[in-house]
Amino acid sequence: MSDPGVAVVIEDDTDVRNLVAAVLRQSGFEVHVAPSGREGVELVRTHDATVVTIDVGLPDIDGYEVLRRIRGSSNCYVVMLTSRGDELDTLTALQSGADDYITKPFRPRELRARIAAMLRRPRVAPEPLAAAAPAAALPFAAQPTAPPSPAAATAPPADSILEHNGLVLNAAARTAAVDGRDLPLTRSEFDLLNEMLKSNGSVRTKADLVRVVRGDYYGEDTYISDSDERAIEVHIGNLRRKLKEDPKNPRWLQTVRGVGYRLTPMR
Repeated sequence: MSDPGVAVVIEDDTDVRNLVAAVLRQSGFEVHVAPSGREGVELVRTHDATVVTIDVGLPDIDGYEVLRRIRGSSNCYVVMLTSRGDELDTLTALQSGADDYITKPFRPRELRARIAAMLRRPRVAPEPLAAAAPAAALPFAAQPTAPPSPAAATAPPADSILEHNGLVLNAAARTAAVDGRDLPLTRSEFDLLNEMLKSNGSVRTKADLVRVVRGDYYGEDTYISDSDERAIEVHIGNLRRKLKEDPKNPRWLQTVRGVGYRLTPMR
């Protein structure tokens, strides 16, 4: 397994902090830990973290404020650790820009699988941050490649470009724009939008979309909880907000009540 980079664990509970740190070290990360939010933000900035886990209930500033401060300078993957059964924590974490969440108590192999699934997909990053990302931030399975030729850089594969009603998504570059306006999407939002565009108008159930976001950890036989499906609703809501979608006359994403979502017809 290649070096996945640096992980920062922001958690005030000693037992949980030690458990998460051990899981991440076993996964190959260089791990730094912080018992408070302010210390954690500084560690992320100092070590250019690839992955950060944040406990929602910290002693100085809450996890959402920690996430907001981290997002001001880093495009790292963020997993929020929330209390089991507290749906508000889950929804707020996703609305605040977290890539994923795990409820306590959790199984160590679930945490490892969730993070591995995230790292198999390139992060969506603003240009300055992407240019500054160190080699150590490569995903688990990433391998160094030769720089592309100028022609290759300006001409992505035709099948990587998806267009629909003024929305243009480049799957190879992990970029999206609508009417020429760049969309600042999280990893999960990009993956969902990509999946919807590829569906060509077919209805995608919420369970289908949970598997898109969760990756290989959620197979066909994995139980999909109500919380998982509500998380998809939050992601879709965030997408609609960023797309500036008119809920009464949707241009891209149409709700199929009781089932899921489908792409609107071409205009």
